[in-house]
Amino acid sequence: MFPQHQPVTRRQLLATSACGFGSLALNGMLNSARANSPSVSHQNPLAPQEPMFPPRAKRIIFIFMQGGPSQVDTFDYKPLLASKDGEELEFKDSRKIAKTGGYGKEKVMQSLWKFRQYGETGHWVSDLFPEIGKQVDDLCFVHSMHTNGVAHGPSTLFLHTGTTNLIMPSVGSWVTYGLGTENENIPGFITISPSSSNGGPRNYSNAFLPSHYQGTALGRAAQPAKEARFNNVKNQQWSLARQRQQLKLLQSLNQSQLQSNQDDDELAAVVSSFELAFRMQQHAPGLTDLSGESKATFDLYGIGQPETDDFGRQCLLARRMAEAGTRYIQVNYADNGNTPRWDQHSKIQKHEIHAKASDKPVAGLIQDMKQRGLLEDTLIWWGGEFGRNPFKQGVDGRDHNPKGFTHFLCGAGVKAGFSYGATDEFGHEAVENKVHMHDMHATLLHLLGIDHERLTYRHAGRDFRLTDVEGRVVSELFS
Repeated sequence: MFPQHQPVTRRQLLATSACGFGSLALNGMLNSARANSPSVSHQNPLAPQEPMFPPRAKRIIFIFMQGGPSQVDTFDYKPLLASKDGEELEFKDSRKIAKTGGYGKEKVMQSLWKFRQYGETGHWVSDLFPEIGKQVDDLCFVHSMHTNGVAHGPSTLFLHTGTTNLIMPSVGSWVTYGLGTENENIPGFITISPSSSNGGPRNYSNAFLPSHYQGTALGRAAQPAKEARFNNVKNQQWSLARQRQQLKLLQSLNQSQLQSNQDDDELAAVVSSFELAFRMQQHAPGLTDLSGESKATFDLYGIGQPETDDFGRQCLLARRMAEAGTRYIQVNYADNGNTPRWDQHSKIQKHEIHAKASDKPVAGLIQDMKQRGLLEDTLIWWGGEFGRNPFKQGVDGRDHNPKGFTHFLCGAGVKAGFSYGATDEFGHEAVENKVHMHDMHATLLHLLGIDHERLTYRHAGRDFRLTDVEGRVVSELFS
């Protein structure tokens, strides 16, 4: 202890604190060694891992509606919008914070579509989604979502990685890092037809996690889904036996390199990727081959019908991957590099185009998963990066709204025919049982048997996690 009120010199401080600094440094090195232990990561990093506690789900299918579908035109029925249509009322609007302190008058705009009650629960669904409406008794709606970021780029990154601007691992990478894969012959994390914009590859990146946990892209948004397949899987020139000999030689050389470079994450990932690629020759081509599916299945997903064929194929691929044991599957209703699909700043009527393209395929996926018994251990998650405002932008559009919007869950571990949370009477801001995107991430991990506070990775001197220092498990959603 230094005497009270006596100045401490730099020399005294360093002399007194040296042991403490040394202890901190040693502890940091030990933690880093444990977190990045080559004895674990270099053997089979994607081997199935035991969850932290009994899981309710084994895998997740995330159906990403890029661009921000309007909650007040889809699943969040607000009759007051019709009675107040055209009236100028005061709203707290993020677009006007700089000019008015956050408040300004806006013209209320009613939904262009009628809402109807469906199922035994009587949940209100707009005429945009009649097929999903028939499934409401199996769905768990969260009407009180809110998130970070107002623009598509930051909010899309936040949805996928838990941050608006840092290079962080995506949800699927965290899941495979925590649980491994169920099937060693195919990737544990696959994203179908991802967009190249608004985050692009960062939305399925491993970031600083070992490279084994990078998502595998199948196709791309600008490409027809029928062309989405694993490229260059088969070697047409060499026999399987010859390739096995080549791989054995190559891996023996790689293993020698690993012995002298045990902390080389990228080299370790290359070694395991060669092994996975070899195994995929026998299994991956069949995974994306839909020719064996029945006509009834094609009809269920809308395959063969102009409006629904493309997204129907994506959803059917997702079912096949869930069946095969892929741990995290993302289906992207995404743009082709231009305007995000649900982003109607003018002509909100275009929501109808996107609803027609996705309604039947999503409903078909839910039905198909249910009748095959796959919903018992698979969680389906549907949603966009944010919602839209209940008032006009321009003549007939709606601007971004991160303050209150709807997602829904379906399947393993969540209540069926259930609604949670609420926005205000206009559908503008979440006001009851609010669920932040960090809370959604924490809840998803919990359903998989993972404690979001304990799923960490040490990088740059600190422990990182998907939910940063936030996140609440919304146990009220659990069955």
